Amino acid sequence: MTQSNKSKAITLRIAQQPEADELLGRSPLAAMIGMLLDQQVPMEWAFSGPFTLAQRMGSDDLDAHEIAAYDPEAFTELFTAKPALHRYPGSMAKRVQQLCQFLVAEYDGDASAVWSDAGTGAELLKRLKALPGFGAQKAQIFLALLGKQLDVRPTGWRAAAGPYGEARSRSVADITGPDSLAEVRAHKQEAKAAAKAAAAAKKR
Repeated sequence: MTQSNKSKAITLRIAQQPEADELLGRSPLAAMIGMLLDQQVPMEWAFSGPFTLAQRMGSDDLDAHEIAAYDPEAFTELFTAKPALHRYPGSMAKRVQQLCQFLVAEYDGDASAVWSDAGTGAELLKRLKALPGFGAQKAQIFLALLGKQLDVRPTGWRAAAGPYGEARSRSVADITGPDSLAEVRAHKQEAKAAAKAAAAAKKR
């Protein structure tokens, strides 16, 4: 994923599907798209999406130039074909295409260029937040994933990742197998319950 480890095989266990996880480990764009899809669907579904998309495009990898130039309606069909790639396939197809168009315009289509020369965690966070579809929280989680599992660790990356840079299992950045997936899912449920309780308390 970086210049220092291009020859190093990185093993991920996020999609819980060997072929999908293998793609995430070797393809910066696949990992980025998986992160983009990770909302309002189970994490495994989101991160297996890049592999399914690559298959439907007739390739073993994803190319930002190809996706950016793809006919929008045809690209949406790749997402809506059963089984759909997301709960909201139409809108997510548009977001993925917008992301790739941005990468082509700003980084010549190279997703890894977003972090390969980032000097600090703060600089990398700023770059990630500029990506279409990446809000502050998603950018921090992806930064944590880069640092914890993909050996992308500019100075201050943990601090820039906020709570997601900590050792506790609280996001997709901490998933290394079924057990940690269960822990992360439990943490998310606890956070949702706490937020719901806080909102109810305010209405009293």
